[in-house]
Amino acid sequence: MSGIPHDHYEPKTGIEKWLHTRLPIVGLVYDTLMLPTPKNLNWMWIWGIVLAFTLVLQIATGIVLVMHYTPHVDLAFASVEHIMRDVNGGHMIRYFHANGASLFFVAVYLHMFRGLYYGSYKAPREVTWIIGMLMYLMMMGTAFMGYVLPWGQMSFHGTAVITGLFGAIPFIGESIQTWLLGASAVGQPALNRFFSLHYLLPFVLLGLTIVHVWAFHTTGNNNPTGVEVRRTSKEDAAKDTLPFWPYFVIKDLFALAVVLAVFMAIVGFMPNYLGHPDNYVPANPLATPSHIVPEWYFLPFYAILRAFTADVWIVQLVNFVSFGIIDAKFFGVLAMFGAIAVMALAPWLDTSSVRSGRYRPMFKWWFALLAFDFMVLMWVGAMPTDGIYPYISLIAATYWFGYFLVLLPLLGVIEKPLPQPATIEDDFNAHYAPKAEADASAKSAE
Repeated sequence: MSGIPHDHYEPKTGIEKWLHTRLPIVGLVYDTLMLPTPKNLNWMWIWGIVLAFTLVLQIATGIVLVMHYTPHVDLAFASVEHIMRDVNGGHMIRYFHANGASLFFVAVYLHMFRGLYYGSYKAPREVTWIIGMLMYLMMMGTAFMGYVLPWGQMSFHGTAVITGLFGAIPFIGESIQTWLLGASAVGQPALNRFFSLHYLLPFVLLGLTIVHVWAFHTTGNNNPTGVEVRRTSKEDAAKDTLPFWPYFVIKDLFALAVVLAVFMAIVGFMPNYLGHPDNYVPANPLATPSHIVPEWYFLPFYAILRAFTADVWIVQLVNFVSFGIIDAKFFGVLAMFGAIAVMALAPWLDTSSVRSGRYRPMFKWWFALLAFDFMVLMWVGAMPTDGIYPYISLIAATYWFGYFLVLLPLLGVIEKPLPQPATIEDDFNAHYAPKAEADASAKSAE
């Protein structure tokens, strides 16, 4: 399970030994719960359990919703209304599912930015990072297909816009778009395909989650210092770690309860806040909404897609060099997917020998600007394509690529890192030993 020395499961009774030799499931659960975990993990390490819970929530509510949903262009919108009005508890199940998608992306973005700040993508965890990025892409695909299913105005026309991006691929784009839609335009074949895939992909995502957890259990958790757990002996490892149960399980459950309290408040009091008004109107191919926008969690990359217009010099240069093959639309598609690709390449773009951003003074400022840049992209992705907004999109998109392709490689060369603690134990004692001593002194004084 893990390369960190620790006590493994030893069956004691005859039944335990019999089961362990045939199906070591008890040992697997034991080793998972007792996994040595760096004892200096902070509150940014709670998003994993939020993501796991939300995935289960989405699958469970999705299974119930599909019992009452009708994937037909003439009946889909009415079936959603049937769920909302006639099915016992149907409105709450749908609100859990719809807002659960937003909770999923809030948690995954915080999870990813935590990994980017603390260097969780660095050796030996590159494969764990790549698996996580594949899960993120699958989440995006699943969420997009789920947004299509209510068959409202924004669902229909958003589908036409997004699938139209594949039509921008030179030579084969039209064939790919037709293959995706099952027809030359958005209609019944597309709804059938997206419904089927939206139901299937969460189970694939669940399988990838298991592989993701297995991967970081093999390498061990990263931690805020970026210093690896000592593996020289069981005694040294015990000084750097605590068992996952009960210490981190209780901490994670407490954090999950707080997050769910906020989530329940949103579901109970403002369940439609994140929905677009046009999607509460049945799809009409003859009436196009004045402003087509995707869900909020797609907006940063949608802004990058729209940033590179035909009057941008880099687009004109690429168009000229490619003899007109790569036009502005296809360049935008490449930029959108490229924005995700550069995140996936972070393990190889970051040249610093120091893992954690805590000890990288220059990196901290540039990373803070990246987080702000992400929020700007999210905001401007919902704005119109005229006025000052295209310029803001272009500047923000340029910084996004500049951070990964220029700053990360450069900072590893020019930055002078701060001194790091020798061990996780040293870091833990530096933070908590003074407080413990002060508490003990106050108690003795009483």
